[in-house]
Amino acid sequence: MTGSRTLRTKRRRGALRTAAFMSPWLIGFSVFFVYPLLSTLYFSFTRYDGFRQPVPSGLDNWSYVFTDYPLFWPAMRNTLWLVLVMVTCRVVFGLGVGLLITKIKTGAGIFRTLFYLPYLAPPVAATLAFVFLLNPGTGPVNTLLDAVGLPAPGWFTDADWSKPALTALALWGVGDLMVIFMAALLDVPKEQYEAAELDGAGPWARFRHITLPNIAPIVMFAVVTGVIQAMQYYAQPLVAGKVAAGVIGGSGQQFEPGYPDKSTLTLPQLVHNLGFQRFDYGAACVVALVLFALSMAFTALLMRRRGGLIGADG
Repeated sequence: MTGSRTLRTKRRRGALRTAAFMSPWLIGFSVFFVYPLLSTLYFSFTRYDGFRQPVPSGLDNWSYVFTDYPLFWPAMRNTLWLVLVMVTCRVVFGLGVGLLITKIKTGAGIFRTLFYLPYLAPPVAATLAFVFLLNPGTGPVNTLLDAVGLPAPGWFTDADWSKPALTALALWGVGDLMVIFMAALLDVPKEQYEAAELDGAGPWARFRHITLPNIAPIVMFAVVTGVIQAMQYYAQPLVAGKVAAGVIGGSGQQFEPGYPDKSTLTLPQLVHNLGFQRFDYGAACVVALVLFALSMAFTALLMRRRGGLIGADG
């Protein structure tokens, strides 16, 4: 009996010691994640403008956002488009650039610097530069396209081209993924490539059966972080829409996001529009919870499907 009591005491002390070491993280997690999440959930069931006391309203905010708020579903479609298309293009392009630079024998440092520098540009400055470069009337890109006889799109003034233009902006700043993929590619054992060459494997076979399985965790990391970033995509589409629409006034000027024709509207913009322009915090909390649920769902799906990156070799 004494021995079992002593064992329980040791276990209790060990648990308390572990809790003491984890307490900074537990406090931070509770204060900066659990409490805001529960508060957001609570306010989503209330009428709250940030000034007066919140009043319980049941499912009114949820019904308004999903059925009566005209900007919600366009923003949902745009956000999902960015997640599926923009994230895929960034990962593929970043991997392609990483592969290319690892194969270059001379001047690799120059190319690495050239591809990485755009990533260091502030998002607002980079977006302003792209809007002016892609200006339909005076931009150098359309001027060059006209000179060679190719059709010149409207880019940020055309609803059909605004999201591809944002994707081009994201590809221009792909330097972060390039560096990550380069580190992973250089870590692949060279003897595996040598053995595959002896067996007669071509470039595609070596990439599929050697390169991809070895860098699969890095690809998964790039996809998951890319999805999270796409779910938080706010500054670039907002600035692009404002500049393309000619709204360049101060902070007191009201602007309905999504120009042109709601094509650059994203869910994070709705949170700001509802909460800080319309002072409808309850509806803003509903959109924030939808955004959180989508992020969790995409992340869980990707983590469950991560084994598919290994291919048939797994």
